[in-house]
Amino acid sequence: MNFLYVMDPMCSWCWAFEPTMKHLQQQYPDIPVEYLMGGLAPDSDAPMPQPLQETIQSTWRHINQHTGTSFNHDFWTICQPRRSTYPACRAVLAAEQLREGCASDMTNAIQHAYYLDARNPSDISTLSDIAVNLSLDEDRFIQFMESESIEALLQQHLKLSRQIGANGFPSLYLVTNQNTLIPISLGYSDWETVERKLKQEIVRG
Repeated sequence: MNFLYVMDPMCSWCWAFEPTMKHLQQQYPDIPVEYLMGGLAPDSDAPMPQPLQETIQSTWRHINQHTGTSFNHDFWTICQPRRSTYPACRAVLAAEQLREGCASDMTNAIQHAYYLDARNPSDISTLSDIAVNLSLDEDRFIQFMESESIEALLQQHLKLSRQIGANGFPSLYLVTNQNTLIPISLGYSDWETVERKLKQEIVRG
């Protein structure tokens, strides 16, 4: 049995879901969590169009009002936003390859850099700095980030997320010992909602 968490490190609703994930890992420490990169936006060097910037800023404000999640809006003036989340997804995959169990640490660090420190995770320099702060070897991390194997792994993740119908993030599933996927949260949920669902499914199982 394990949890399957389909997400993107630059998904703002996933950032709001992070406290729920922390509770999950604290309450069910013996059930491993597998991170599956869903991928919001492919590689791009183009500046993000102003209307899209305004839409995302509006989403941040909505999430803050709905959940109390903190956002640093200085990002939009300090950084040059790009609609490109695949580098952050590769960073999570590379970190996990370099140190087993590091996917969640890298995800959390990317989210903190983006949403609280107003740094741009679309930039390799930001991601490599985060890797160093996690005590990963910078050269090896960059090599993995740029490798064909990580690109192939990302494509596998994207394909699997589509196959299971995880079209929105965050999506959390319980994978039974019979390899059955049980949806626990399709989209944002608070911990109390997730806990009720889990208790129902674990009792039923």
